[in-house]
Amino acid sequence: MLQINIIRQDIDSVKERLKIKNFQHIELVDRVVSLDDERKTLQFESETLQASVNTQSKSIGQFIAKGLKEEAEQAKKIVAANKSRIGELQQRLSETEAQLHQELVKLPNLPSTKVPAGTSPEDNIVEREGGIKPNLPQGALPHWDLIKKYDIIDFETGAKITGSGFPLYKGQGARLQRALVQYFLNYNIAAGYTEYLPPFMVNESSAYGTGQLPDKEGQMYYMPADNFYLIPTSEVPVTNIYRDEIIKEESLPVKMTAYSPCFRREAGSFGKDVRGLNRVHQFEKVEIVQLTHPEKSYDALEEMVNHVERLLGTLQLPYRILKLCGGDMSFTSALTYDFEVYSAAQQRWLEVSSVSNFEAYQANRAKIRYKDGNGKNQLLHTLNGSSLALPRIVACLLENNQQTDHILLPGVLHGYFGSDRIV
Repeated sequence: MLQINIIRQDIDSVKERLKIKNFQHIELVDRVVSLDDERKTLQFESETLQASVNTQSKSIGQFIAKGLKEEAEQAKKIVAANKSRIGELQQRLSETEAQLHQELVKLPNLPSTKVPAGTSPEDNIVEREGGIKPNLPQGALPHWDLIKKYDIIDFETGAKITGSGFPLYKGQGARLQRALVQYFLNYNIAAGYTEYLPPFMVNESSAYGTGQLPDKEGQMYYMPADNFYLIPTSEVPVTNIYRDEIIKEESLPVKMTAYSPCFRREAGSFGKDVRGLNRVHQFEKVEIVQLTHPEKSYDALEEMVNHVERLLGTLQLPYRILKLCGGDMSFTSALTYDFEVYSAAQQRWLEVSSVSNFEAYQANRAKIRYKDGNGKNQLLHTLNGSSLALPRIVACLLENNQQTDHILLPGVLHGYFGSDRIV
């Protein structure tokens, strides 16, 4: 959530930055400022009247001590009238603050000054590429055919058990999932991230804290009987570990990693771009999260981007890193880099990771703070990234490494998988 003092510092600048994100309701900024003006006025009137009540209350005792009964009674009437008025003002103040909050949460995070203008993925900027695209033999298969050939993922039975988009991994397919998760976690732990295994459901406060509510409620699976949400990513429970907490400044940065299944409704997704593992409703992902000092968050972002890039390099997959334009960014992000790997059989790039700096946006919602050198509580910055999401990694590993009668796996996975190939 944007901080009202940041908005008031330069209202026109805030509007211009929101336009970079193609935000269509710029008038909300003026609405927020107007409600904040009303809040300040009501608060001032209430505090002024309270001061008068305090003064009059003291004078009542003095009048009584002096035997001035009429004056004392008059002072009592003034106190009673002012208390009644204060009650009315407090009620209006409470309603205004609620309205202000409702409007503030509708405003997305401000994009960083590094964010390029643009309206669609075509306007994203390719920062750099790495790896070598393979030359596949004639008759090479896309992964949805390879998984049938090697009998490692069963979409039909998954659909019978649950529904479309819920794959059933089996045999070597299940073993590959486990190998990738273990390798990704170990890789992150070696870089200083502490491993967590969080709950896979969160309450409304947690979903609000990281910005899934009220912006993305339609993308999450909801359980009304308990008012819980299945997580779309472990970013949500992991970041909320520190909700309503004050962290010692010397403890920063806090670096966390977690594996979880992820659940996404993906309403409206259809067509060839969602075949096989390209887009599913349940998938596995390993996440990295950092809580940092505000002055160091962009250094942390660069560190996380380099971390994910090295990880992709160890998998020997061709990749590229994109800086997202304003129109392709998430509601909560200030700056995002996407990682895509090249699917040789499909001849297209597939997103496998997003690494984002949210600055103080999530921390303000979740009240995650640190105590500075002057003993004051300050909002810290939150960042997260996929390290990595499994489905499209698996798709590219299968397609790019297919041979006539087996699929070779990169060397870093041999020990985890127990073999150098899928047969």
